[in-house]
Amino acid sequence: MTDQNGAERPLSSGPAPKPWYLYLVRTARGHLYTGITLDVARRFAEHQAGKGAKALRGKGPLALVYAECVGSHSEALRREMEVKRFSKARKEALVAAGQAALEVCSSAC
Repeated sequence: MTDQNGAERPLSSGPAPKPWYLYLVRTARGHLYTGITLDVARRFAEHQAGKGAKALRGKGPLALVYAECVGSHSEALRREMEVKRFSKARKEALVAAGQAALEVCSSAC
C-alpha cells in the first residue's frame, strides 16, 4: 500500500489475535469436560467458582488435566467437536500424552 506521497507503507493489521485453547477438566467422579477459551487459567477459575458451565457445577473438586493451543476460534470449535466425539479411553490417552503441555500452556502458541 502507498501513502499520499507514493511511499510504500506496511499494512497495519493491528495487534495479533490471541490464540484459542482447548482444555479438559476432570470432575471428582472422573468425568472429563471439554471446552475452549482464550484464557485457560481464568476459565478454570470460573469453573472452580461454580460460574462456568452448568455441567461442572457441584461436581468438584475439579482438576485441569489438559490444555492445547489450537489457534483461531473456528479451529478451536472444530477441535472441541472432534475431541467431544472421542471415546473416554481416547480422551484419557490425550490427557496422558499431553501432561507436559499443561506446563507450557501459559505461553502463547
